[in-house]
Amino acid sequence: MYDPASYIEEVLGKRAIIGFDPGTEGYFCPFIGRACVKRSTANTNNPYPVCTIRQKTSRAPVCVCPKRFYAIDFLQDVIEHVWPGEKPVNPRIASEVKMEGFGNVDFVIADTPDGEDINQFLSVELQAIDITGSVRSAYDALVAGEHMEKSPTYGLNWKNVYKRYINQLISKGYYHHHWGTKVVAVIQDAVYNYICNDADFMRQTDIDTPQVNIIFMSYKFEDDDANLGRKKLTLDKVEGTHHTNLQNAVLYKSAPAREEFCKRIRNALAR
Repeated sequence: MYDPASYIEEVLGKRAIIGFDPGTEGYFCPFIGRACVKRSTANTNNPYPVCTIRQKTSRAPVCVCPKRFYAIDFLQDVIEHVWPGEKPVNPRIASEVKMEGFGNVDFVIADTPDGEDINQFLSVELQAIDITGSVRSAYDALVAGEHMEKSPTYGLNWKNVYKRYINQLISKGYYHHHWGTKVVAVIQDAVYNYICNDADFMRQTDIDTPQVNIIFMSYKFEDDDANLGRKKLTLDKVEGTHHTNLQNAVLYKSAPAREEFCKRIRNALAR
């Protein structure tokens, strides 16, 4: 038998415990201050309030809902740690800023000294990670207060990090470079470390330099001493890069050996 709480770390921001029914709390998400907005294709009637899962191999917690970052004042962290030059006089927050041909950004922090004219601004993107497969069976067992007969089949969708998120950062970094400002990526350490290890792009801690137009703010999970059994996100690392560095690292990774690809061709021909 398998314990569903060994696959799901958090539900509604709380440590996953067998028998906990989030419906008894109205699916209230403490991070957004209202009912969870996530849905599962297996049940579209009720929310699917899984915040964080565990990696199957390392058992490390990985955030799968971007709203999980709302537990921290990441916008204040941006102002405190990465704002270029003098701190803003009158910072104001705009959410879901969209523009044709550009897409949208989650937040923009704009310094408006007179309340209207924009002196400087930084865009902020939140990024969790999608999963492949599903932990729905573990969630259902958790709510039902039951152990599972077999382990759920799931993984982390690392390929989508490049396909969607990194490509968007490169594009938005290009625009922000021309606007004379930067885009900030708020990301968990597990995802950021994967990107760095896989692409190995040039990065630096001097984020004020003009050679930096993409800034990564990496957060890690730690035990929350104030709430026994729970986890909290803390700022772990602040590093910057240029969109061209990120683009080149993704496009020009070392190619696999030709013979290895020929081997795959022969295997495909033999099928």
